[in-house]
Amino acid sequence: MSRPYCEQCGYPQTACVCGAVSAISPRSRLLVLQHPSEVEHAKNSVRLLQLAVPSTRVVVGETEADFAELRAELTRNSMPTFLLYPSDESQLLQAAESSEAVRLILLDGTWRKTLKMYRLNPWLQALPQKHLSLTAPTAYRIRKASRSDSLSTLEAAAAALSQLEPGLDVAPMHGLLAELVAQRLRRMPAKVRERY
Repeated sequence: MSRPYCEQCGYPQTACVCGAVSAISPRSRLLVLQHPSEVEHAKNSVRLLQLAVPSTRVVVGETEADFAELRAELTRNSMPTFLLYPSDESQLLQAAESSEAVRLILLDGTWRKTLKMYRLNPWLQALPQKHLSLTAPTAYRIRKASRSDSLSTLEAAAAALSQLEPGLDVAPMHGLLAELVAQRLRRMPAKVRERY
């Protein structure tokens, strides 16, 4: 017998986060390129990001061929577009990068998988690249990362939006992540919880 799932948030009904959802509408457009292995991952923060910022667009893929349609679409659209990725060529994302709305592309996956996506897609490397100035460690304690400067995709989006739109209240994004983390920690056996 399968578990019943919430139709709105997509989580099992016993882990529903709908009570913590408070959607925001930034001027900036978020475009997430999600590695295929992340789609069904139980700790995937992109699902939360789409609840917090409903205009978020997600395209699943890894190679240039996977993103061919998207690339053609972006070529036809004149909206300023940045890749949020800490490459050797990236510059610090700062407020007022543009007086108009911008599109921010985020890569979703482990560091190893996003690096592979970055390397397999020269068109991404050709975009203006930005990185964040990190002031605090990730609050996404339930998912381990190999780097100390790791953020969940939702946290990276929130940090970027707060830079691009200083008047935008991104607290609902952090609140939604905090709710998911608290729920997961409560369900863990005490011995497992100690590791987090």
